[in-house]
Amino acid sequence: MDNNNLELEEKEPPIQIFSKIDGKIGVNVVKSPVKLTILSMLKNNEMEFDEIVKNTGKSKSTISVHLKSLREDGIVSYKFDPNDHRKKIFYIKSRCLGEIEAAEPVELEERKIDFLIDNILNETNFQFSFLLFHTLRSTLIQEGINIDPILLDTGRHIGETIYEELKDDDVNVFAENIINFWKDNGLGELSIKLGDTIEITSVDCFECGLLPKTGKPACFLDAGIIESLLASYLKQVVEVTEIKCYTMGDNCCTFLVEPTDEEFIPLVESE
Repeated sequence: MDNNNLELEEKEPPIQIFSKIDGKIGVNVVKSPVKLTILSMLKNNEMEFDEIVKNTGKSKSTISVHLKSLREDGIVSYKFDPNDHRKKIFYIKSRCLGEIEAAEPVELEERKIDFLIDNILNETNFQFSFLLFHTLRSTLIQEGINIDPILLDTGRHIGETIYEELKDDDVNVFAENIINFWKDNGLGELSIKLGDTIEITSVDCFECGLLPKTGKPACFLDAGIIESLLASYLKQVVEVTEIKCYTMGDNCCTFLVEPTDEEFIPLVESE
């Protein structure tokens, strides 16, 4: 077997960090591989107990013990199946704050002084906030700390804050206001295509342009802002998916925005 594939298979799942609930101080840190497997299955879907057992390949007693522990920590909870009250359906109750993977064994190029000087300090439009944000994100990646959920939440809050300033009854003006906000604040050059699915592309992305190439999307702050702005405008829940990113080796960042309402009337450019 290829050594790289072997290393990939043997890599421990990242530790998950969840907030305490009911106003309690501190966080819950999940390290157990079985618990992490359960949480990964519940991340996007509720799941019935027997289904969890089947998908994990563990015994009912083992899963029962781990679910009990997760419930006691306030991370997961359950409700009864409305069609069969003997069955329990489990779901994640707490908010995921981030995760921690094994630190990189060698210092990332993007953290080295020469890289920072050449790519940030020597730029004519240098801003200290750019240096601060880039260095912080690169250091977190170096240490294996993933704060994507926090960045996404932060972006949503920013979007709520600026929505009143950018909104307009004319969808073209609203889109142009978003484009100008990105440009005026040094976040990148945006283009927006309206339709059944709204496509937003960012060039020279502030958030990820100089981050290490991880093979995974990294623009969770941008995604949160976009989600909040479009959800507020459409007055419904939307899903934002980043399909291209500089950290994935692409030459731009592209987001697809899809309303979850099946009766959604597509946004189109006005005549």
